[in-house]
Amino acid sequence: MQRFESKVVWITGASSGIGAALAESFAQEGATLILSARRRDELEHVVARCAGSGHLVLPLDLTKSETFASSVDAVHRRFGRVDILVHNGGISQRALAQDTRLEVDRRLMEVNYFGAVALTKAVLPAMLAAKAGQLVVISSVAGKVGTPLRSAYSATKHALHGFFDCLRAEVTEAGLVVTLICPGYIRTDVSKNALTGDGTPTNETGQDIAGGHPADLTAKQILDAVHAKAS
Repeated sequence: MQRFESKVVWITGASSGIGAALAESFAQEGATLILSARRRDELEHVVARCAGSGHLVLPLDLTKSETFASSVDAVHRRFGRVDILVHNGGISQRALAQDTRLEVDRRLMEVNYFGAVALTKAVLPAMLAAKAGQLVVISSVAGKVGTPLRSAYSATKHALHGFFDCLRAEVTEAGLVVTLICPGYIRTDVSKNALTGDGTPTNETGQDIAGGHPADLTAKQILDAVHAKAS
């Protein structure tokens, strides 16, 4: 059964990890994809693994919100709408709060929080006009529980919960759905790409991540929630 046949699904952070796994899973279930991340070459590798045709590779830098309007226009010209927007793009952290430079805190907030908020605001008018659409936010258990070495990362996820919980209350009667997903440890490059106190990546895969849940199985569970229109 193809639960997302004819659906237009836009995924940020689609070049690797959960985002790439979501792309493959949505494509297997009939969706037409818009895949966004900074690296076009990596997105091309992902789209080559996706079933179906007509997918769009659309590079996007979440720190450059001034480009979002033109990206949304390109999507609407190509597909006419966005049925499901998956906010998956983001970066993590591995540093004590006292050792983390303020510019690193700001960078995490810019990518993880403001990027999602700005893209939502760019897509929202068309969804409200159509009285249809689903916003899926890949948050984290860190959006609910604080742990060491994640102060800035956890703050961005808590912020996402605050914004999108409020947005849900505003748009539900208009026919829109807001779904927050809170994965735990998933086997991806998230810890390898996580920022240390000075803003450089760790380049190491932590034991918790190495022993985490497989990304492809996580993607299937997320699709179940999206199809159920869970909030």
